Amino acid sequence: MKSYKLFLIATLIVSISPSIFGQTFGIKAGLNLATMSYKDGSLSYDPTAIAGINVGLISEIAIQENLFLQPGILFSTKGSQYTISSYTTTITTSNIEVPINLMYKHDLGSLKLLGFAGPYLGLAVGGKTKSDGISQDISFSGENRDMNSFDFGLNIGAGIEVSNFQISAQYGFGLANLANTSNSSSQVLKNGVFGVSVAYLFGGK
Repeated sequence: MKSYKLFLIATLIVSISPSIFGQTFGIKAGLNLATMSYKDGSLSYDPTAIAGINVGLISEIAIQENLFLQPGILFSTKGSQYTISSYTTTITTSNIEVPINLMYKHDLGSLKLLGFAGPYLGLAVGGKTKSDGISQDISFSGENRDMNSFDFGLNIGAGIEVSNFQISAQYGFGLANLANTSNSSSQVLKNGVFGVSVAYLFGGK
């Protein structure tokens, strides 16, 4: 319950920040290449990346001339694929994510170079596993849940800004253990996502 409260507070902050500061806001969409690293004691499994999407709203708050805070709220699909012996299992999760990036812009005249980094909070709102053609919903609640729903981590990325458009690439390092450790404390499951996106900014330019 504490995780949900923290997530709701962060989402509220992101939602009201443009109206408080009167700054730029925009829309963002792109593609993910997602994996989940999985270890169980001394065993580790090599994940294969799967494709996903990210889409949502962002805002920009000017701190200094070239320094900005860029919070957002995004819908993002993540997951991974594993092949063990002759069996292939695919995990996909649907997530609401709140990134809060510190962004530096270097002006080159016709365009700006972007560099950014910052934390993110995430909450899985749905998911499925598929193995040998059989699909099952992922449980995120209860003692016997399949996975934990709350995620957090760090983003780092770079890109360019041309007029009102931002084109960027980033990598998200998941720091939360998503495995349900009530039955086995040796399990570790973490997100890792490479994303490419395009954003369009309204106002404040």
